[in-house]
Amino acid sequence: MRVNLLLNLRALVGRAYPRIIGAQREPSWIFFETLLPLLTIAAYVYIYEYLGVPQFVGFVVLGGTMVAFWMNILWSMAAQFYWEKQIGNLQLYMMAPMSRMALLGGMAVGGAVMTSTRAVATLVLGVLIFRITLVVLDPLLLLAIFLTTLAALYGLGMIFASVYLLYGREAWHASNLLQEPVFLVSGFYFPLKTFVTRLGAGGLWVAAGASIIPMTLGLDAMRQLLFPELLAYGLLRPDIELLILLILAPVFIYLARISLAYLERLGKEQGRLTLRHQ
Repeated sequence: MRVNLLLNLRALVGRAYPRIIGAQREPSWIFFETLLPLLTIAAYVYIYEYLGVPQFVGFVVLGGTMVAFWMNILWSMAAQFYWEKQIGNLQLYMMAPMSRMALLGGMAVGGAVMTSTRAVATLVLGVLIFRITLVVLDPLLLLAIFLTTLAALYGLGMIFASVYLLYGREAWHASNLLQEPVFLVSGFYFPLKTFVTRLGAGGLWVAAGASIIPMTLGLDAMRQLLFPELLAYGLLRPDIELLILLILAPVFIYLARISLAYLERLGKEQGRLTLRHQ
């Protein structure tokens, strides 16, 4: 039991290492992932200022910062197994005497650490450039919501990794498909409660459906804790949203384990998961 635990921990650390350390060896990535997102943020900032609602500028900067995590889920988590299959590494992962969940866990930890550094840089630059004032009402609650959001989000990414591997080439198209719709329904650049105020009961169902994506509730709760003057734009109380996230995180991780076990069984029975022509 101890040997298996140590083996899986080593696998987790080994898979996280290239994402934490290796990513720093490509300086151009820091530029593209830190400075370029500010262009999108700036576009929304100027739109809100032109419309006469500058109070939403802080919402935009925080939402644009969290975009980095969603993009990391789509491209560096969900589609990773598919890319590993294309370059021939998936066979090695399947043959190695380790838990595939440890492998996914390493991807999640490494991706979260790597993306956090870039997200913090984007947030700091956004706050300085657009002169935003952040007021932290409850630092512990804010940290708990942020970490729980990441846990649930990367649990969802683990599910995507298995599904994308099953559908092969469609992984690329699925990642492209899920970008803009999620930006809209999750309220990355505007208050989620807008759906309710504009669409009534229908908007409430849209917001409820979007809450399946952990970023939706996490972002809404963090905005309420950082911008107390805009509490009226919150969908639910932060503590309630944290409770929902605490439910979503283990559910997603459990579903990821089931989907990965199904794929392993499918690979043993049909022998086609590692075929490059799929």
